[in-house]
Amino acid sequence: MTYLIAGNWKMNGTPASAKALAAGLAAKAKAGSKAEIALCPPAPLLSAVDAAVAGSPIALGAQDCHANEKGAHTGDVSAWLLKALGCRFVIVGHSERRADHGETDAMVKAKAAAALKAGLTPIVCVGETDAQRERGETSAVIATQVAGSLPEGATAANTVMAYEPVWAIGTGKTATTADIAAVHAQIREVFKATAGEAGGLRILYGGSVKGANAAEILATAGVNGALVGGASLDPEDFWKIIQACP
Repeated sequence: MTYLIAGNWKMNGTPASAKALAAGLAAKAKAGSKAEIALCPPAPLLSAVDAAVAGSPIALGAQDCHANEKGAHTGDVSAWLLKALGCRFVIVGHSERRADHGETDAMVKAKAAAALKAGLTPIVCVGETDAQRERGETSAVIATQVAGSLPEGATAANTVMAYEPVWAIGTGKTATTADIAAVHAQIREVFKATAGEAGGLRILYGGSVKGANAAEILATAGVNGALVGGASLDPEDFWKIIQACP
């Protein structure tokens, strides 16, 4: 299984910095990479990044999409437009969207369905908060989010899952490898029960992944790549994560 390392730039970057970062990574990727690479910049920077990675193995991804193809949805971007701009992936259900925009599992499911219809691969994010973890609710939260966020037609071939414990995002904290392995195994089980099969499903881990801890995380059972936040803005550290893939 080819590992996937996706960089989520979140709300960071300018046209100039995005072009420089993407071009530098593209030059490295052309020389060979251990993993499939996707860059997910803010929507206004998609075209700049697409131009910078042209001719390289790096794929373009977006950070969100609307469930509808078009209409009166000021400020939103449809999956079909993202596809037309060159995207291959789109992140849906990130914890920051769930928290900041009140996105429910049903909304995430609708967005993932739109991504599939538009020909994009959705990266469906799930993960528990620190309070849920302390109450011992991790397993229940993961089961509910995975089952509730997967649309009809989702398969191991056209969908990617990402486990991002909310308490580990941008905090410097990371789950233990035992915790990661257990949750990834559960995600695979629930995906199989929901979608019918999960043999080739790629499940990424996200949450303070950096060059220093990437090798240990990526060697963990059930981990098939990483969804990287802050470290994806540092070209050297991001490349260390890519090169840490088994």
